[in-house]
Amino acid sequence: MMKKLLLAIATMVATMGFAFAQVDVNKADVAALDSVRGVGPKMSKAILDERAKGEFKDWADFEKRVKGVGDKSSAKLSAAGLQVNGKSRDGAPITARPADAKGAKQAAPAAAAKTAPAATAGKPTAAAKPAEAKKSATM
Repeated sequence: MMKKLLLAIATMVATMGFAFAQVDVNKADVAALDSVRGVGPKMSKAILDERAKGEFKDWADFEKRVKGVGDKSSAKLSAAGLQVNGKSRDGAPITARPADAKGAKQAAPAAAAKTAPAATAGKPTAAAKPAEAKKSATM
């Protein structure tokens, strides 16, 4: 019993420390499932009850077996960090928080604009070209 209590506390601390935790439905306990936005006590119980019958094979199996989960809700749950066999709903592992990914996309054009002048630094400017042309013409 002490081991279970320590495990529950460790799980709570781990899930509270991260704003965006990845939770696999085939491995998570009630606390971990409840930490996913959109999953409440009722859905956690439904997930655990269905998982007791056998692990979820994929997202289609999850949607079919868990009452109240359809295309839209499974997409939202996946975006919130829920996974089936380590994969998000689209089949790719989740590597970044969606808000962070959006911020990175917005920062990329600004970073490209900063590096663009440096990329042309080695090329002669328009003012330098006529001087080079005069030198070659006089030789």
